[in-house]
Amino acid sequence: MKVVIVAVGQRLPGWAQTACDDYARRFPPDCKVEIKAVKTEPRGSRTLETLYGAERERIQAAIQSSCGKGARVVVLDEHGSALTTTALAGKLRQWQHESLDVALVIGGPDGLDPAFKQSAHERIRLSDLTLPHAMARVLLLEQLYRAWSINAGHPYHRE
Repeated sequence: MKVVIVAVGQRLPGWAQTACDDYARRFPPDCKVEIKAVKTEPRGSRTLETLYGAERERIQAAIQSSCGKGARVVVLDEHGSALTTTALAGKLRQWQHESLDVALVIGGPDGLDPAFKQSAHERIRLSDLTLPHAMARVLLLEQLYRAWSINAGHPYHRE
C-alpha cells in the first residue's frame, strides 16, 4: 500500500519541510508515504470555478501518476468527519487490508472544487481550527505516522 499526500501549494517554509521529510522517512516499505505538491493556479482575475478546475486537473493527474486507477481518494475538508488518532489507525489498517493506494488531498488557498470533494471516497478534517497549509501537511504526516505506530503495536500513551 502507498499513501500519497497531494497538496496544492508550492514551497514549504524550512521548518515544515524538515518536519515533513523526517516523518516521511519513518514509514516502512510496506506503508510508503509520498508527498506530491501540485501548483497553485495563479489568482489574478480568474473566476473561482476556473481556479478550481485547473487545480482539480492537477490533483487528478498527480493521483493518477502516483496511484493509478482505483485509488481511494480522501480529501481534507473542514466539514469532513472528525477522527481520533485510534480511528485514523483503524482506517489505515482497513486501507492496508484492502490493499488500496490512498490519496489524501489538501486543497489550496481557496480549498477544493466542491464537485471533487463530493466525488471523493471520504472527507475528513484534522481540526476544528483553521490551520496554515504547512502546518496541515506536518500534522497529517505526524498523525499518519502515529496511526501506523499504533497498528505496529508500539505503545500509545492514551491506552
